[in-house]
This record gives sequence, structure tokens and C-alpha cells, in this order.
Amino acid sequence: MRLLLALLVPWLLFFTIGRPFAGIICLVLQLTVIGWVPAAIWAVYALSQYDTDRKLARAFGRDG
Repeated sequence: MRLLLALLVPWLLFFTIGRPFAGIICLVLQLTVIGWVPAAIWAVYALSQYDTDRKLARAFGRDG
């Protein structure tokens, strides 16, 4: 579901993973037609980093 958000509404993904400042920057980038593709790529990358951080936190016994 979050991957779909990252591709269709990249700025909203940042709010769901707890990065509102990045979400605002992404929204500004996304307001240009050319900026949509970099915004989506950035959102997918941020989502992969978020998932990796959660997996590492679980592996080491921390909540995440």
C-alpha cells in the first residue's frame, strides 16, 4: 500500500513514515510536472530505507 502511495502521491508517503519536513519538500518538488518522477523515486528510496530500519530494529530487539 505504501509503495502505491510512493508512486502516486509521493509527498503523502513521507507523512506516513514520520518525515513531515521531507513531505513538504517533496510536495514542492512534485508541483512541477518534471519534478514528479524525482519525487516518486525519492519516495520509493525513503520507503526502502524505512523498511530496512524497521527490520534492523526488530532484529536487535528494539521497537520500531
